[in-house]
Amino acid sequence: MTAGEVSPPAAATGPAPRAVHGPFSTRQLLRLDQALRVADGSTGLTFSVYVGELDEPVRGHAEKLHGQLADPARSVLLAVSPNQRLLEIVTGAEARKRIPDRAAKLAALSMTAAFTGGDLAGGIVIGLDQLASHAGRAADRV
Repeated sequence: MTAGEVSPPAAATGPAPRAVHGPFSTRQLLRLDQALRVADGSTGLTFSVYVGELDEPVRGHAEKLHGQLADPARSVLLAVSPNQRLLEIVTGAEARKRIPDRAAKLAALSMTAAFTGGDLAGGIVIGLDQLASHAGRAADRV
């Protein structure tokens, strides 16, 4: 997940480091990292998050980003553009067998509700959790 650079650690008496040039605080980045690790570990799929501008056509741009992942067939990409108020969820061929479009649309609805309330990080965490829950454990799917 790429969400901006992190400033160098402050002195022991200084303030906690915060994300620079990105929409997330350090605490939110840690929360997103944990959600990604849990989703990956529990499902055997690879979940990724892109936050930034999406070129037109939006779906095509999200699919291009997804295609650049290490194992696109087993990957799920959540592409979020807060400024454009856009969200795309792209699933690879193997991931789609476990996360059908209906499940992705339900996750998108929950994410959008959180985004509307001003909680970008929380919406992404909710989406990751719902998608991973629907995919189930890797061992359950063999």
